[in-house]
Amino acid sequence: MPEATEPKDPPRPVDAVLERAILESLDHLLRALELEPIGGDHFRVLGEPGRFDRVFGGQTVAQALLAASATVGDKAPHSLHAYFVEAGTPEEPLDLAVDRVRDGRSMATRRVSVKQGERPLLVAMASFHTNPPEPEVADPPPAVAGPDELLSLQDWVHDLPPGRLGPNRYWIEQPPPLDLRLGELLNFLGGARAPGPRSHWMRLPRAVGDDPLLHSALLAYASDYFLLDMAYRSHPETFPAGSFTSFSVDHAIWFHRPVRFDRWHLHTQETVALSGHRGLVRGAIHDPDGHLVATVMQEVLVRPAR
Repeated sequence: MPEATEPKDPPRPVDAVLERAILESLDHLLRALELEPIGGDHFRVLGEPGRFDRVFGGQTVAQALLAASATVGDKAPHSLHAYFVEAGTPEEPLDLAVDRVRDGRSMATRRVSVKQGERPLLVAMASFHTNPPEPEVADPPPAVAGPDELLSLQDWVHDLPPGRLGPNRYWIEQPPPLDLRLGELLNFLGGARAPGPRSHWMRLPRAVGDDPLLHSALLAYASDYFLLDMAYRSHPETFPAGSFTSFSVDHAIWFHRPVRFDRWHLHTQETVALSGHRGLVRGAIHDPDGHLVATVMQEVLVRPAR
């Protein structure tokens, strides 16, 4: 993290109203991850209440992972590759259809399509594997400040100058269902452009039980946060408000180890390439013991508004 942007003040005590709002957001997300079987390998799910003007991509990624897993059995997910096809309307039900591509002795492959009415929102391939825990070789996490030394996302938003917050007030009023600690102000909130990687800490705000699949799905959901913002942080151009449009094209995640997401995890993001209107961003997610538990890749589109 750039040293110049690290907060100088310790985090504030968590506001009780904000804490309730974060927990309520988690409750809404958990309901959105409850699959309703509707025949064959088809499922229906609800959406998160609209924090954004479109369905959040991390939500559909997590739902697709759970739907695919429901047809597999005892193999754990090891990867998912998804394409975002169209934007969906928040809070409207989604239908998921799973195609059993292959079942092998140690691996299984599934194709998942997510629709809202007749509109396709996401198409994904998911793979599952029975995997031993050893050997383990991976890069260690970067040396960054711990979560207790950093400001929460809401602290950063709270500290914005009067008039700067504007429509971003929903990051307080309708916060993400996560405890997020950041070492610098996000670009979309007014943070400076900068080269190199950026790390943030994330975890669930409360325990959600011991189901490893649910923890993996919630990590997949959280892995979608701030990847698009990294492309803006790395971009050589300045974008005045309303002069550009952007969205995620696809999202891929590889699970290397079991996840316990009610513990702190460090997500280190880095822009791999910017080429024309497209950018590729990579993420590495480490658990508090320093194990690399997941790798993320996402291609994003950033272009002038038409």
